[in-house]
Amino acid sequence: MKPSPANHRARARDLGIPFDGAIGPRNAITDVAGVEVGHTTIIRGNDARCIRTGVTAILPRGRQDQSPCFAASHVLNGNGEMTGTAWIEESGWLTSPILITNTHSVGIVRDAVIEWRLKRGPMAQPWMMPVVAETWDGILNDTNGFHVKAQDAMAALDAAGLGRVVEGCVGGGTGMIGYGFKGGIGTASRRIDRAAGGWTLGVLVQLNCGRMHELMIAGRPVGRMLSSARRTTPKPERGSIIIVAATDAPLLPHQLKRIARRLTMGLARTGSISGNSSGDLFLAFSSARVAHEGQAKTATVRMVREAHIDPLFAATVQASEEAIINALVAAESMTGLNGRRIEAIPHDRLREIFAAKL
Repeated sequence: MKPSPANHRARARDLGIPFDGAIGPRNAITDVAGVEVGHTTIIRGNDARCIRTGVTAILPRGRQDQSPCFAASHVLNGNGEMTGTAWIEESGWLTSPILITNTHSVGIVRDAVIEWRLKRGPMAQPWMMPVVAETWDGILNDTNGFHVKAQDAMAALDAAGLGRVVEGCVGGGTGMIGYGFKGGIGTASRRIDRAAGGWTLGVLVQLNCGRMHELMIAGRPVGRMLSSARRTTPKPERGSIIIVAATDAPLLPHQLKRIARRLTMGLARTGSISGNSSGDLFLAFSSARVAHEGQAKTATVRMVREAHIDPLFAATVQASEEAIINALVAAESMTGLNGRRIEAIPHDRLREIFAAKL
């Protein structure tokens, strides 16, 4: 399957939705220098063989630089999978690209990353433990058909670039659902004031969680407004979310753990309760050159002083909140497995809600 073409769907700010914080030039994770993102989207067939899935790839330093980054992970609710995190938690190093797909494609995507990497020269160690995360797309996609192939994962890696990140029904987010509406991929970024460090922090999410009545957008109970009009009955939480944060701030693994934990606060702002069936898994990494090792037995390390880390915490919460809403706004209505149809969140109603004064 070919990499996804660019789309031109509106983003949350285009609908008049207000968010806190100063954004980067693309308002995307690729505002962090060196970070590249690519998608492979697979849309074929209908009825019982309906395929609505794909792969999203994040390259922390791009294809030309395979050096590791400091990183940390956090689990809010563990009914999901993110491979490779045992070594991240042990060593503090992220040594692979990050790929996101559907639940039953984690294994083949993981193997494909290793094959892709082996073609590009020596690795940091003789073995590789790639980071591959998932959410379940079985409402719209024939998940049990194993339609994601190794070449799809490699195509997403090869398509990764520094520019604008396509959002919505693309890549790993193709068949996902968020807060009862069509979900998918979303991204956002924040720039820290120069006086506070001048760093950038970006977030990418694969949104597949939440129930309609829970949805909060910029502090307003949008889900209750929209669900009352549709007279929907709340259903059990069956979804998940993957959130990846990147920054160029020189942070050590314990500090990145603190960033990863605060991704939960951006999610909470949008209304999720992180239900029992949800796999809410988070990863944060720094692309900064923080350690200078050479051949010496010791390394000199730079880090943000803890007393100055609060602006990065604020950026994390703000960017993750906006990335989730961008995923909803960018997604389009989709008909999938056995004729099931999930509608996109209505842009006209969002404009009305945020045009009205509180």
